[in-house]
Amino acid sequence: MATYKCFKCGKKVTDKNLEKRFLCPFCGSKIFFKPRTKVKVVKAE
Repeated sequence: MATYKCFKCGKKVTDKNLEKRFLCPFCGSKIFFKPRTKVKVVKAE
């Protein structure tokens, strides 16, 4: 299950909400992005 974030209002939108139309259900925007997860940096010895 993918989670997207609306570029305009910043609310989280799941792929279930985007099945019929690719519009934000909160503000009507068509621009989304997938928030990146934080990556832990490990230094090699």
